[in-house]
Amino acid sequence: MTRLIVAAGGGGDAVAAVMLDAALYAGQSPALVLTYAWDRLLIDRVPGPRGPGNFTGLRPITRSVRAVPAGAEAVAPAGSTLPRLAAELPHTFALIDPHHGAEGIARQLEELTEHLALESIDLLDVGGDILARGDEPTLVSPLADALTLAACCRVNTPVRLLVAGPGLDGELPADVLRNRMGPAVLTLTAEHVEPAGRVLEWHPSEAAAMLAGTARGVRGLCEVVGAGRPVPLTGDSPTIHEAGLDDALNRNRLARAVLATVSLEEAEQYSREICGFSEIDDERDKAMRLGSRPDHRLSPESTLRRLDRFEAEARSRGITHATFGRLTEALGLNGTQRPDLQALLLGIRPEQYQSPLWHIPAEV
Repeated sequence: MTRLIVAAGGGGDAVAAVMLDAALYAGQSPALVLTYAWDRLLIDRVPGPRGPGNFTGLRPITRSVRAVPAGAEAVAPAGSTLPRLAAELPHTFALIDPHHGAEGIARQLEELTEHLALESIDLLDVGGDILARGDEPTLVSPLADALTLAACCRVNTPVRLLVAGPGLDGELPADVLRNRMGPAVLTLTAEHVEPAGRVLEWHPSEAAAMLAGTARGVRGLCEVVGAGRPVPLTGDSPTIHEAGLDDALNRNRLARAVLATVSLEEAEQYSREICGFSEIDDERDKAMRLGSRPDHRLSPESTLRRLDRFEAEARSRGITHATFGRLTEALGLNGTQRPDLQALLLGIRPEQYQSPLWHIPAEV
């Protein structure tokens, strides 16, 4: 194994890394994907990212790096998609441990560089919030990207920064990112998505779902969790751009601040000071609310009535698609009921499924 792709924000970035690997290195052995175990509250009801101590069955690669094989398990009440990714894909998924700050992540990268005899590293971010300054009002989750960016800037190995699907994470609009990236280096196609096809049927990442959908030809306006700014699905959405690593660091105030951090708590405090919030604090607040919220019974009849109302309202806003995370939220269901909702809708209205997104037709 001679290639390393760092999934800058974890979650859907790890799935996108599989697509990138297929696009750039088809026919070669699968890459090692270094990623956070940070699946947010849809999968993991414990706020923040998981570390090695939150798993059983990890496999050592180097002194500081652990692979997450198919047989690994997250220790309850934590959860993680990584064991299932490892079970369904040929790639090796290794765990970014942010609990020792950017210094600890850089140490992991250095060990992998030596172990794999790497000549370069690909750093991949879906959406482009890794190119944020830190004061953008639409920014939601800057911490993970800032830590990986800072760590990559600490190592001597050349790092290529790649942004897939500009604007698809719903944080920085594509127009804002245009001057912060270079030209597209490739455009993902349905063929590149195919290796991750099965994973996309169940993985909760909205950005990866929209990236895959647009690579398969889906176009329109997609509503995501939070019902905030709808995300345009355009011909530019499945593109991958290279961006300057040093330029990104010079722009990203949080990444510069966390360069010498040795703990996650230290990095989180910088996020509060620079960005005005910590996404882990937000998760803590949401976890408390979710803990006291009963599950809504998934009744097919009432679910379809609520779906019809949601679609009518979304249609009036010009929405053409929704993620299944957004549908789950809009219909008043708990995140754990997302798979049941998806199975119900695909069984009743399969013609509206534009994998892995839900199509809202212009007329009924």
